[in-house]
Amino acid sequence: MSEFGSSSAPVTPEWVTGAVFYQIFPDRFARSGRVTGLNLQAWGSPPTLHGYMGGDLWGVAEKLDYLVSLGVNALYFCPVFQSASNHRYHTHDYFQVDPMLGGNEALRHLLDEAHARGIKVVLDGVFNHASRGFFQFNDLLEHGEASAYRDWFHVTGWPLSAYDEDRPANYAAWWGMRALPKFNTGHPAVREFLLSVAEHWMKFGIDGWRLDVPNEIDDDAFWQEFRRRVKAINPEAYIVGELWGDAGRWLAGDQFDAVMNYHFTRPCLGFFGARTLDHPMNERSGTGRVDPIDAAAFAARMDEVTRMYHPEVVRVQLNLLDSHDTARFLTAVGGDTSAHRLALAFQFSYVGAPCLYYGDEIGLPGGVDPDCRRAFPWDEPGQWDRTTLELVRRLTAARHSSRALQRGTFEVLHAHGEQVSFARRHEGEAAYAAFNCALDAAPVPVPAQPGRYRDVLTGAVHDLHEGSVLTLPARTGALLLRED
Repeated sequence: MSEFGSSSAPVTPEWVTGAVFYQIFPDRFARSGRVTGLNLQAWGSPPTLHGYMGGDLWGVAEKLDYLVSLGVNALYFCPVFQSASNHRYHTHDYFQVDPMLGGNEALRHLLDEAHARGIKVVLDGVFNHASRGFFQFNDLLEHGEASAYRDWFHVTGWPLSAYDEDRPANYAAWWGMRALPKFNTGHPAVREFLLSVAEHWMKFGIDGWRLDVPNEIDDDAFWQEFRRRVKAINPEAYIVGELWGDAGRWLAGDQFDAVMNYHFTRPCLGFFGARTLDHPMNERSGTGRVDPIDAAAFAARMDEVTRMYHPEVVRVQLNLLDSHDTARFLTAVGGDTSAHRLALAFQFSYVGAPCLYYGDEIGLPGGVDPDCRRAFPWDEPGQWDRTTLELVRRLTAARHSSRALQRGTFEVLHAHGEQVSFARRHEGEAAYAAFNCALDAAPVPVPAQPGRYRDVLTGAVHDLHEGSVLTLPARTGALLLRED
C-alpha cells in the first residue's frame, strides 16, 4: 500500500490512533467567573483583535463532562502561557500559565480532571519567537548593547525600535512584526532555555506539544534534541507540528510524530463544498484559494495524501477542517450545513486523528481572524445546530468502536461525478463509507465483504456483498460498520 518500507518505521504514539481531538482557544471557550477584576468584552460579543472575553482553564475543567459526552478524549490548546494578547502567541513567561487563565494552579486542576476522565492534553509551544514583554528581550530594550541577553536575538543595528514604526526595528521579528522578536536558536543558552521549557511542562504532566510554525527554526538538530528530551520523559508524548506544506523532512521519525494536516483540509473544502465555496473568504483565510473538485479528483488527492508519509505517521496525522488560523469550515462553504456534515463524516472515517475546532459540533460560524475565534454560546442553546451535534456524537462513537476506522488502510472503491466510496480495512475488520454530494438521490457502488452492516449515521442495516450499490439521498453519506 505504500512505497515506505517497514525496516525504518517511525515510532508514533499508540494512543493517537484512538484519539478524537478538540482544539480550544482558551479565551473564548468557557468563563468560570473565578478570575475577577478584569476589563472584558461581553461574552459572545463580536471578537476583536485586542479584546478579551475571559475564558479560562477553570472554565474548561467545568466543561470536561460535556466533552466526554461528545466523545472527545484529547485536547489541543492554543497557547496558555503568560502573554499580553488574547491568543497568547506573544509569550512573556514560558514557565507561568497566564493569570487570566487561572495560572499554574488551574492547569494543574485541569490536567488532573482531564486525566481522570481519560482525556489527554497537548499544549501549544511557541518557540520560534518571543514577545516584547519577554524578560530577556525587555532587558535588551533597556540596556542595548550592554544587555546580558544581546545574543538571544538577531540584532542588526542600534538603537532598537520596538514600537516606533517610523524607525528601523534593527532586530529580526516573525514576519516583520515588531511584537514578535525571533529567538537566536543558534545560541546555546537559547536552545537550552527552550528545551528546558519543553521538559518542564512534560514533567508537569502534559501529554505532548503542538509546535507553532516549527519550520521557522530551520535546524534539524534542535528538533531532534527536542524529541529526545520530550520522549525521555514520556515515550508516548505526541509531537505535532504546524506545517502547511510538504513536511517529509520533519517526519522521518527523528523529529515530529505528525503535522496539522492541511493537505486534508483543502480537498474537503473543494469537494464537499464545491457548490457553495466562498472564494473571497477563503482567499483571505489561511487556506487560501480553493477550487471545486469532482469525486475523481478528490479521491485521487486523498489517496495521494494517504501515501504522502510513512503509514505510521499517516495514522497519527491531526486531521482538521478548520482552526484558529482559518475561516470556519461552515462559513468557508457559504453556510452550507450539508457540506459541513458530509465533511465531518469523511473526517471521522478517514485515516488519522480527527480534530474538532471548538464549536464545530454545534455549527458555530466564523470568518477570518478574529471572527473564527467567537465565544462558545453556552447560554444560548437555541443557536446550537442539534443535528450536527448528534452527528458528531454518532461519529465519535463509531470511531471509538472500530479498529478499522482507527488503524485501517484507505482504499477508494468508487469515484465518479459527485459520488465516492472507500473502504478501511484492518486485520480482517472492515468499515465502508459512501458519499453522495449531488442534489438528487444517486446510486453509489460499495463492493464489500459479505455481511450485515449498520449505517452509524442513520441506524439503517444493509446486507452488503461484492456487488452492493447503495442509493443515497441528496447530500448525504453512509458509514457502515459490520454487525455480525
